[in-house]
Amino acid sequence: MQMIQEKAAVVAQELIEVTRLQKGQLLVIGCSSSEIVGQRIGKGSSKQAAEAVWNGMYPVLQQAGISVCVQCCEHLNRALVIERRDAERFGFEIVNVIPQLHAGGAFAVTAYENFDDPVVVETVRADAGLDIGGVLIGMHLKRVAVPVRLNEKFLGEAMLLCARTRPKYIGGWRAAYHENM
Repeated sequence: MQMIQEKAAVVAQELIEVTRLQKGQLLVIGCSSSEIVGQRIGKGSSKQAAEAVWNGMYPVLQQAGISVCVQCCEHLNRALVIERRDAERFGFEIVNVIPQLHAGGAFAVTAYENFDDPVVVETVRADAGLDIGGVLIGMHLKRVAVPVRLNEKFLGEAMLLCARTRPKYIGGWRAAYHENM
């Protein structure tokens, strides 16, 4: 688990750099602890693996000032655990549920236990996303998602898929665009 925690910290730092996430922007993380430990998604939930990923990633993201939300599994309709202050700042509607190991998933439970004032919301529009183990986070990204490749391709046995978002291009061939967006 120590190796997973260390690798998770490296992944979080690289993700910030590659996606160009800025302080106050929102990152959605979906994580299958089952996939990390080499089991089929939803069939081998591991609180230890979830905690290792959390303990590696969250301090890096917090230090950078990145707002984090964690996607629950399909048993909670892919709702998201988020800090109350972020839910209120972004204007997300809070719903009443507490994630459990087999109704939300180990990583959502870990986030709920570790956030200062956790709440659950049904939907967000995040600036970037990290999918650990193929949990399908795309529904929670802003409209134009751009795939991002990291040097690390796996966390434990789970494949890593990442995306950043960008504003839509409008205006056609006469328009000029900001290259850094």
